[in-house]
Amino acid sequence: MAKVTTQAVANWRARSPDFPEPIVDLLSGPVFRRDQIRKWLRRKKVPMAHVLATINLKGGVGKTTTTVALSEMLSAEFSKRVLVIDLDPQTNATTMLIGEHKWKQLNAQGYTLAQLFKDALLDPEKRTFSLGKTLQKSVSSVSDVRRVDLLPSSLDLIDVQDRLGSMQSGRFYAENPIELLRRAVKPILDGYDFVIIDCPPNLGIITLNGLRISSGYIIPVIPDVLSTYGIPQIVDRVRQFSETIQEDIEPYGIVVSKYRAQSTVHQTTVQALRSGGDAPVFETVIPESNQIAASAEFASHQTLRQKYGYAGQFEWYRDLTREIIEAVE
Repeated sequence: MAKVTTQAVANWRARSPDFPEPIVDLLSGPVFRRDQIRKWLRRKKVPMAHVLATINLKGGVGKTTTTVALSEMLSAEFSKRVLVIDLDPQTNATTMLIGEHKWKQLNAQGYTLAQLFKDALLDPEKRTFSLGKTLQKSVSSVSDVRRVDLLPSSLDLIDVQDRLGSMQSGRFYAENPIELLRRAVKPILDGYDFVIIDCPPNLGIITLNGLRISSGYIIPVIPDVLSTYGIPQIVDRVRQFSETIQEDIEPYGIVVSKYRAQSTVHQTTVQALRSGGDAPVFETVIPESNQIAASAEFASHQTLRQKYGYAGQFEWYRDLTREIIEAVE
């Protein structure tokens, strides 16, 4: 992970009192908890990817728009290298970043994440997923956005998800349905500053694959009863999953989107979220905007300000991105 020699690690252990203790010492060497090592490396400013998921059990809350806007802002405004992993079968993040025509080409060739999960149901010699061919580099229709890559989704994920629970455990029982994504992207993960995972609106096996490699998550919501009802369930379920796999997955915060200042319901709900304690709420809220709604269309723009709007929309997303960077780092 750190791209250093074993002697360098030995030096860290000898000289740094805060270096994590091994969970066991084998004849072949010490074994450490991965999340503890990643956190220590980040504190020492060793380049490591920050991986976060976007989750909500309800659709239509701005989850995908937040994912795409955040990735584009990180690239264009904060000079970060970003990977978007689209796990949502609706493929909205994919079509927002590469367009429907390109997505149809990739889908027909099997160059989407659906192929990764389909392969898990096949014998190893019949598997065809190619990380290199599936990874789409320098995506986005905005000229200023130059360092966003994408692992695209597919509608086929709907069919494959329900079958993953019955996949074979493989040789030496080494295959696990929630480890499929982690094993596939491990070679490229730390080549990015940020990895953002757009999860399906459920907590099924596909979503758990995203959470498995995440250090935390954000919850985009519309501030009304239906969109916020499932927040305690999300936080509790992710906490249980985190404890089960013994990896920290933090609730970085709730993103309030499509906010209407004139709505008493929206005002009251935001106040309740801030005092509720299920998860932190980011200070920046994203008001409802026709320009932001129109940004879902894959259309050429020179700048993010042109894409998201000149009436404050660009600033809202830039401020939100800054908050999220601070929460994650």
